[in-house]
Parts: sequence; structure tokens; C-alpha cells
Amino acid sequence: MHDRQVLVVGLDSAPPSLTFDTYRAEMPTLAALLARGARARLESTNPPITVPAWTSMAASKDPGQLGLYGFRNRTDHSYDGYQLATSSLVREPRLWDLLGRAGRTSVVLGVPQTYPPRPIRGAMVTCFLTPSSDVAYTYPAELKADVERVADGYVFDVENFRTADKAGLLERVHAKTRKHWAVARHLIARRDWDFFMMVEMGLDRMHHGFWSFMDPAHRKYEPGNPFEHAIRDYYRTLDAELASLLALVPPETVVLVVSDHGSKRMDGGICFNEWLMRAGMLALRDTPRAPTPIGRVAIDWRRTRAWGDGGYYGRCFLNVRGREPEGTVDPGDYERVRDDLIAGIAAITDEQGRPLGSRAFRPEDIYRQVRGVAPDLLVYFGDLAWRSVGAVGMGGIHTFENDTGPDEANHDWHGILVLSTAGAAAPLTGDLGVVSIYDVAPTVLTLLGCPVPPDMIGRALPV
Repeated sequence: MHDRQVLVVGLDSAPPSLTFDTYRAEMPTLAALLARGARARLESTNPPITVPAWTSMAASKDPGQLGLYGFRNRTDHSYDGYQLATSSLVREPRLWDLLGRAGRTSVVLGVPQTYPPRPIRGAMVTCFLTPSSDVAYTYPAELKADVERVADGYVFDVENFRTADKAGLLERVHAKTRKHWAVARHLIARRDWDFFMMVEMGLDRMHHGFWSFMDPAHRKYEPGNPFEHAIRDYYRTLDAELASLLALVPPETVVLVVSDHGSKRMDGGICFNEWLMRAGMLALRDTPRAPTPIGRVAIDWRRTRAWGDGGYYGRCFLNVRGREPEGTVDPGDYERVRDDLIAGIAAITDEQGRPLGSRAFRPEDIYRQVRGVAPDLLVYFGDLAWRSVGAVGMGGIHTFENDTGPDEANHDWHGILVLSTAGAAAPLTGDLGVVSIYDVAPTVLTLLGCPVPPDMIGRALPV
């Protein structure tokens, strides 16, 4: 262990609006960090989703450079070649890899895209993508027994968080959180480390499960409902857990509290493939009578020019001749078809005919490189106020029920960064405005006296 230690606490999906304003008075521990340190709105990746955002943060590389565009990525230009974005797809070194090469020791807990575990200088407990506790999920392997004992049975995620059983969901989120932070306290106290990073997924699950119960602007909000304060109370819980962790580290420890993206209310969903069908871009052999995932319907590829994936953002793929097995879009028409889709997506209205302000991006316009099999367009409906619904047979383009289960919130472009360098001779303080998610890794490396690789796209904050 060296003279300086850096502790990074990740709160998946924490938005500036709730963390810095609405619930600040409910979180005395975080408020104290804010009072003596610096804060910023942390601009997320495009797309602003858990995978790849946490890896982009830890590697200071954009999704195109990583070749990672979501939880599932196309492996080739076939119609069914998809692969879950586990650590096996991460090719770029992340903070703990770089620190290990410099002789620094890391403890990594629950950071997305760490399953399956890889050897590091230090210790690792893998993330919510871990299929179960039956598999090897720690490095070193013998750490698993310790984790299971401390947690009384470790839990990686909140299963079935898109559910109508809100009471059961609330119980599962809190149970998972208690286990996770018990392991965090154990590791931070018992392991030597220069760098400690953990990510708590429970907050993201609370936002998706309970946003409409908290937000009067949500179309489903009902005053006085029994879960009106569920999110507020969870923020209080997180603050108490943070206090318990900080009590175990020296006061001069550099502390960062960060989120990979923000959250906002979800106004509805745009049935992307239904819209593509009406636009004459997608043809089915048989139209289902009930909502059906696009992957389970028979697509007539010889009459299809484009299809879409659902999610917090939409991915649009073109059926290109010579690229896809039964491609129909002539390569010479590729850019014109994309231009037409971009214009058509921008013209989509809500259920009352009002413009949504939707946008579609060409990957080569937003990334420094485009690796892997990227979407032909990345699509954001209503600036993320509406999600992309991939199912067909929905009965229309607009929906207010999610095709993958009840969901009350979408992601947003800005997360948070709180940086407390109170032990420094000239601590960084005040509002830093907007900084990039790519700035986190070079900042940590600088704090620990390690060189910043020249291919990192972020810049160290003035620490």
C-alpha cells in the first residue's frame, strides 16, 4: 500500500437532480463530501447505459473503440448472432489493469463487465452479469468462500426488477444492498489496497421500479401511494452505507462518488419495429396477434430493409446486400436509406401528434473508431423520455406498457461526480460544471502518481 489511497463508489444511474438537489438533505454523508469537495455533472457515453458506460469510465475509451454498444452485441452480420457483453469482450485495459502494471494494488467489487473474473494485482468480486453464485466469481478463487460467509449468501443483482410486486421488489433491493455493502466493508478493512472501486446496482433497480410512485410529473403518479417515499428512503440507506464505509478509511483518502449515467421519468415507448413496418422498411411472414419479441417472429428478409432492437435506446440495423445473408439495400443506397431513416425518426410524434424531438446517430459520427458490429443507427426517442420497444403485435406505434415488464424510468445523459480531496494541500472544491465520464480514469491514475496512457480520450481533472 502506498501513501495515497483512492476510493471510488459507483451508484448506478444516480442523477444530479436527485443526488445534488432533491435528496441532498437526506444524505448527510454525501452532503459532507460535497461541502468539502468538488462536484460535476458527469456526461455519459453514447449510449448512456450500464454496458458499456462503466467500462468506458474505467478504460477512458468510447463504445466504438470498445466495440460494445449494449448488453447484447452482434457477433457478425448474421441475423441471430448475438453475444452477452461479459468481460471476455473487453479488450482494453481498465484502471485496475494499468494500476497493477504500475505496482499498485486494487480491490474491485461489482463493477459491470468483470465476469468472468480475470487475475489482477489485488482482489475482485464480479458483477451483476454473473449467472449465479455456483460459478467462479472471485479472484483469487479462494476469496469466494469469504464473500459467501460475510454476505450469508452473496447476491449479484435484483432479479425480476420489472415486476408489479413492488413490496417484494423493495425487499429484494434492500436485502441485496445489505449483502453487497457488508462485503465492501469486509474487503476495505481486510485487504491491502491503493485503489478500491465498487458499484451498487440497487439504485438503478429502484429507479426503474419506483420512479412513477415518486415523481408527480409521471403519468402514472398517484399522490399518497404506499411507495411514494421508497426511492427517498433508499437514498437514505445508501448514505448510511457510505458512512459505514468511510469510517473504515483514513480521513486523507481521496473519495469519488460517481454514476455511469442519470435517470429520468419514462413517458412511454415507441414500438420501433411497428414504425419500421409502417414505413415499409420491415416485412413479416406472419403478423402476431399479441406482443411478441422481434427475435421470435418470422421476418421476410427478402422484403426487409431495416429492423430494430428495443431497450433504453433503439438500435437500427440495415439489411445490406453483400453484408447480411439476404440483404436488400444496395450498398450504393446505404447512405440515402440512413438519411431517410434519420429524417423519419426525427418526425415521429407522440400520441397527440406533438413532436418528440427524437434523434438518430451514425456511429462513425460519434465514435473515434467503430469496432465490432455496430448498429447502423443509434436511436433516441424523445431525448430518452421514451424507450425503444422492439416487440411487434403491439397494436400501434405508441405504448405505455413496457414489453419486458413494468418499468418507470429511462436513462439520462448526465450522471454525477463527487470528488473529495480534503487531504490534499490544495483540495479541489466547488462546482466543476460538466465533465466527461472519460475523465475519471486519467484522474485516478494522476491521483495515484501513475502515467496516463496517451490513447486515453479523457483528461485528468486538476487534482
